[in-house]
Parts: sequence; C-alpha cells; structure tokens
Amino acid sequence: MKDQFKKVDKFGVQLLVAFVLGVGVIVISSAAFGETVTDVTKQVINKTPYQVEVCTDKQVSGDKTGDTLMGAIIGGAIGNNVTKNVDNGGAVGALLGGIIANQNSTATGGTRRVCNVETRYNETTTTVYSHSVVKFTYEGKTYFLKFNK
Repeated sequence: MKDQFKKVDKFGVQLLVAFVLGVGVIVISSAAFGETVTDVTKQVINKTPYQVEVCTDKQVSGDKTGDTLMGAIIGGAIGNNVTKNVDNGGAVGALLGGIIANQNSTATGGTRRVCNVETRYNETTTTVYSHSVVKFTYEGKTYFLKFNK
C-alpha cells in the first residue's frame, strides 16, 4: 500500500503544480493583457559649417569732390590776384572755380566688384531613438507608460 500512496502523492504533486501554473497564467493574463512596446524615433538635423566667398557688382557714383576742391583753390588764388582792390574777390573766385571744376570733372560712376566671406551650412537628417512607450490594459482600463531603454 505504501507504493500506491507514493504514486498518488507523486501524481497529486504534479497535478497540483500544473493547476497552480494554469491558474497563475490565467490570473496574469486577465490582470494585464494586450501589452505592446513601441520605440519612438525623432529626426535630428546636423549642421556642418563651411565658408564661401561671394562676390557682387555694386553701383558706385563718380566722386567729383577732389576736382571741385582743386578748382575752388585755384579759383580763389586767381580771384585774389585779379581783383586786388575788390572785397571778397578770392571768395568769388573760389566759388566760380569750384563750380567750373565740378562741371568739367571726368569722374564717372560705374560698378565695383565687392567680395565677402560667408558661412553657410550643409544639413543632414538622422533618425535617432527618442523613447519607448508600453501600452497595456489592466482591469479594463488602458495605460501608456513612457520610458527610456
């Protein structure tokens, strides 16, 4: 009879373990089910600087200031010598000399090449890991948890 109890005890223990494991699986699956883990990524833009020389043509006006000033000086000197007995003869000569020199000036406008160094950027886009989200349902309510790996 002792041998029969050993068989029953061994079979009973195996039955009990199987029953506990089965109930445990049911309890766990009914407590939280539908678990999904989703990795979330983001786009990162990397900028790499480089320099370039940019040249443009600029409009410039002809500068007649030097010619006008020289004409005023010469006109003033001539006015002082020609009109020795007249008041302000040098001033009148300077004024007339400046006007004539300005009108007869050969200074002309045009274009001038201007160059500057500029910093520009090459952009490359990279996809990187941001975080993960686990979604699960517990007692009929859905939950989301955000975490980093």
